[in-house]
Amino acid sequence: MSIEPVRISYQILRSSPHTAAEDIQQAFGSDEGCLGIILVDDLPEQFTALREKLFRLAQVFATASEDVRESLVRPETSYSFGWSHGKEVMNGRPDTQKGSYYANPMLDVPNVSDAQRQAHPEYYAGNVWPRDVPGLEDFEKTFKALGALIFEVGCALATACESFVASNVASGSKSTVQSLIANSKTNKARLLHYFPETASSSSSSSTTSSDSPSDGQRIANDALCGTHVDHSLLTGLCSAMYLSTETGSPQIVSAPTPTAGLWIYPRHRTGTPRPDPVKVAIPQHCLAFQTGEALEILTSHRLAATPHFVSGSSGGSPQAQYISRETFAFFLQPDVDDVIGPDGETFGAFTKRVLGRHYQDQAFKEAED
Repeated sequence: MSIEPVRISYQILRSSPHTAAEDIQQAFGSDEGCLGIILVDDLPEQFTALREKLFRLAQVFATASEDVRESLVRPETSYSFGWSHGKEVMNGRPDTQKGSYYANPMLDVPNVSDAQRQAHPEYYAGNVWPRDVPGLEDFEKTFKALGALIFEVGCALATACESFVASNVASGSKSTVQSLIANSKTNKARLLHYFPETASSSSSSSTTSSDSPSDGQRIANDALCGTHVDHSLLTGLCSAMYLSTETGSPQIVSAPTPTAGLWIYPRHRTGTPRPDPVKVAIPQHCLAFQTGEALEILTSHRLAATPHFVSGSSGGSPQAQYISRETFAFFLQPDVDDVIGPDGETFGAFTKRVLGRHYQDQAFKEAED
């Protein structure tokens, strides 16, 4: 079953954000059935062209030589800048099905102290770009342009979320969700390339930690991205684009199977069984925004993050071995010293805990010491 989320116009968010409270509650709220995602349409006209251009460049980079890709790996940042492949741990195993290119579209080198940069290299080390790689001359420019557009839409949406912020959370002078994002030096975008699936990658996938998968879990697997919640305030997400190399140069194609794509577990009452996941379709001309754990904490669970995963082809399509999946996620989040909860925990401390859940590499362990 595929469900279309709540949809809202960007123009309304810009002109009358206070009128969107009901839509925000329905999309992001903690009530039973909420999906933790909202669609934004009526976007600037350059959005669709930027999306396609960047996704084609993502495929070019991910299929470049190993030397090129490895030259842009930054383990000292917990693989949070530049290229990362096979370092993240999902479902207890290294995730080799996707590769990621991380950068802050808004700031190449954040203006922070050396002590701050050393304490939080995952946010402050600074961007790296494939500037001298043939075929990727427009990579940096396009990455930044799409990121800037999503940033502006996300700030407008953040303003509409303000009425849900808990009154007992103090975050200094940055007192609104919008300003926490707008003034932040830690916003981070992730350009994702999901490699074509082989029979072995599909068969070795894990649908769930449960010994008795539900009906919904039998038709979808989380081979491409394991079940998780984001740790941002808001995550801006483009609809995925599938590229096939079956006939040579990459061509845009449909998803390899009906189950391929984003699946979300709807909110449910405490003490009741978790419902089956539902497939969520994001139209190409829309942006989607998901709630993250930081927003859930900031609003004392009035707005809530929902577990989600990306399903692969489930071995149902012979063409899947030629098809990659490209997408772009922009994590809009506070600065490391911003307090996000009533217990005084900062976003930086919270991030360290979250990264510890997802990575098992020596660079991160050393950063923790």
